[in-house]
Amino acid sequence: MTKLSVNINKIATLRNARGGNYPNVVQAAKDIQDFGAHGITIHPRPDERHIRYQDAYDLKNVVFTEYNIEGNPIKKFIDLVLDIRPTQVTLVPDSVDAITSNAGWDTVRHLDFLKEVIQQFKLKNIRVSIFVDPVEEMIKGAAQTGADRIELYTEDFAHQYSLGNEQAINAYATCARLAHELNLGVNAGHDLSLKNIEFFKQNVPHLAEVSIGHALITEAIYQGLPTVIEQYLSKLNS
Repeated sequence: MTKLSVNINKIATLRNARGGNYPNVVQAAKDIQDFGAHGITIHPRPDERHIRYQDAYDLKNVVFTEYNIEGNPIKKFIDLVLDIRPTQVTLVPDSVDAITSNAGWDTVRHLDFLKEVIQQFKLKNIRVSIFVDPVEEMIKGAAQTGADRIELYTEDFAHQYSLGNEQAINAYATCARLAHELNLGVNAGHDLSLKNIEFFKQNVPHLAEVSIGHALITEAIYQGLPTVIEQYLSKLNS
């Protein structure tokens, strides 16, 4: 079964737009789990423009499914993750001023750095995933870092699929098979939506988990969170 982890950054963005604590990020996480999601994902950034570092602590005691914290492993982020000890940390090489994640790791060039960082998390029994582009060389590099999983960066697939190019899935399927052969679990995320998730799931083998935020929260504006989560779960297990 492919698990659904819901990224709640956009709920925090809405809260921050007016100040105060509405919508309540912690309550949203509780509700999303009650609606059937298998996990909660957050991606705190240094400027705290959506999820705040305090949110990460506040969520620690209410996420009873899988707790996934994403981010660039700067010292502040590393310290946060080591203190909270979530189920999983996903390492993403986004720059400080990035609007959203826009590239995977060069796991060859940054091999030594990643190995050093990952070792710190593994000592605390935190599962580690590395955000990567669907490039075989990067998958092979990820296997050398000591990571447990990769997260395939799916923006290009989503864009190409929206243009009718179903062949864009091929690189993802190939890399998923390679990752499995190298004893890496396979996650995926970025621009996955109700329009493309079923096709992606049916054509990418060994898919353990997807992390979906922007599209899911946008879809929920029209249909409601319970309905949208139910639809994702159905498509992921069709």
